[in-house]
Amino acid sequence: MAIKVFTLRHVPDDEAEEIRELLAGNRIDYYETSAGNWAISAPAIWVNDDGQARQAGLLIDQYQRERAARVRDEYARLKQAGRHRTVIDVVKDNPRRFIVYLVAIAVIAYLSTMPFISLGQ
Repeated sequence: MAIKVFTLRHVPDDEAEEIRELLAGNRIDYYETSAGNWAISAPAIWVNDDGQARQAGLLIDQYQRERAARVRDEYARLKQAGRHRTVIDVVKDNPRRFIVYLVAIAVIAYLSTMPFISLGQ
């Protein structure tokens, strides 16, 4: 029976590629499932052998600990140099998207509270 060893949903492309290389480098036979046409399936990496699944789990756990430390160190360096990404940077990168999100939030808040406000009148 297939065993899911790594979920690919919301995983950066570079991390997914490193996981694939890690498994291939350790001769672990795996296969992937995609999210499908409507993104409702489970994108993941699967292994058929129980022994390989345990080995893959250990390798992936170790990789994720190392990646987390590496990314934290990189963020700390960027923050110390003043080059880390802030909310203002995200807004500057795509102001149109920010405005659309802000309007959507306002509309949802209005539609969510309007029935309760009208009850009080």
